[in-house]
This record gives sequence, C-alpha cells and structure tokens, in this order.
Amino acid sequence: MNKQIPLKDISLDSTFSKYEKKFKALADQKRLFILHQITEMGEVCVCDLSDKLDLPQSKLSYHLKILMDAELILKETRGTWSYYTLNHTELNHLLSEQLCCLFRRE
Repeated sequence: MNKQIPLKDISLDSTFSKYEKKFKALADQKRLFILHQITEMGEVCVCDLSDKLDLPQSKLSYHLKILMDAELILKETRGTWSYYTLNHTELNHLLSEQLCCLFRRE
C-alpha cells in the first residue's frame, strides 16, 4: 500500500501573504496595546479591554478580529463573555530564525 502524503503549500506567495497579514495586524498602536494588555494579564475579558482602551464595543471587536485572523490571539467563550490569550506559537514564530531565513542569502 503506497500512501501519498499531501504536500503543504510553501510557495513564496503563500508565505508572504501569511506574514503580510500578521505584520499588518501588528502595525497599529491600539492592537499593540491589546497585545500588551494580554501579555500583562495573561488573559483578558473583552469587557476589561473596552474600559482600558476607551473604545466602543464595535471598534474593539474590529481590532480583536484582525488579531484573531492573523492568529496572534486566541479566544475562549465562557457564558456570554469572551476571553483572549496570546497565541505564543505564532508570536514566537514571528521572532524566530525561520522568518529571517527568508531574507538570508546563506
């Protein structure tokens, strides 16, 4: 029996698109503040962020969605509240040698 393992798409376009989304998410002071608050607290309820950022719920949801779409934060819903944590795997990956290797000639 010869099983073929599906290949993962590692084309440059796909790779660049992935990082473009992540860096666009990081290119905003409000989103950086959200990430900082989550770092400081470990886990943040959306109700706490709304007070700290002085943003209406709709604007806060917009920023959280961008961070989630970039896979930089994770969401857990408990009852009627949503709690956010950092996605350490993705954040550590952005700071890793794997990314800088895209731009190394060696």
